Amino acid sequence: MLAVWQATQVKQLLEKEGLAAMLVPIKSEGDVDLKTPLYEMGVQGIFTRSLDIALLNNTIDLAVHSMKDVPTQLPEGLQQAAVLKRGPVYDLLVYKRDTGFLQQRDSIANIATSSIRRIAQWLNRYPNHQIHNLRGNVNTRLRKLGEEAWDGAIFAQAGLDRIHLRPEKSIVLDWMLPAPAQGAIVVVSRAGDEEVLEGCQPLDHAETSLCTKIERDFLRTLLGGCSTPISALAEKEDGDVFFRGQLLSLDGRQKMEIEKILPCEKADGIGRAAAMELLDEGGRAIVESIRNTETQAGTAGAEVK
Repeated sequence: MLAVWQATQVKQLLEKEGLAAMLVPIKSEGDVDLKTPLYEMGVQGIFTRSLDIALLNNTIDLAVHSMKDVPTQLPEGLQQAAVLKRGPVYDLLVYKRDTGFLQQRDSIANIATSSIRRIAQWLNRYPNHQIHNLRGNVNTRLRKLGEEAWDGAIFAQAGLDRIHLRPEKSIVLDWMLPAPAQGAIVVVSRAGDEEVLEGCQPLDHAETSLCTKIERDFLRTLLGGCSTPISALAEKEDGDVFFRGQLLSLDGRQKMEIEKILPCEKADGIGRAAAMELLDEGGRAIVESIRNTETQAGTAGAEVK
């Protein structure tokens, strides 16, 4: 439902520019397997791979994605055609009864999410809470929350707001730093298709494009496409770019944070610089620990097979 909304937005924007467009629904791997937790699937590319193939096979001319799902390195032969003006960037907690369990750090509650970033940040703040896997589209996840004995579940605010499904019992988690490029929609085309690229240029929002590039540079420099609790947010304020970034261990016990501010005309490299600084100040040990955990998990899986 959300993917259709996003694609429809792009279609309507193109039509306003006098370009005819038609929707071609394609299911992603992440939409087909709704049981395996995202952190076990290898998040990078599972929501984009099917559309990448369709683009390269000339089945479609444009692919529309939630930008946070797109690998920081696009496949050879593809290019970023436009980034739409960003929506809300933060996450929401949708709760079932009340939020009393949030007032005490030592409280015990059951929270649902499949995002390793959300899990790590949540456990860092609420170490005694129990985390439960929650997959599926927005409607499926909201229904599952209603059926299970959970206290709440975490959603992206932009997703619920865009399709008008945000429940009254929800609060913005402004303390939880979002995923790089969260709330942004990106349009991808074939590299060298200048006609399509030119047609998409009016859709590109310069501020969103700059800020999401900074955030994704931070992600790419830290660990590339590995499944890691990395968060980043770049915001333009009065001619400056204010950047915040985080790197956490998988269990949320270790957290490193960084903040930077630079004039917009000098801010292009701020994401990479922040990541390098974080690595040099101790982040490299967290990264290596996560890589070792993933390697051990992969070896164990191979032995089981």
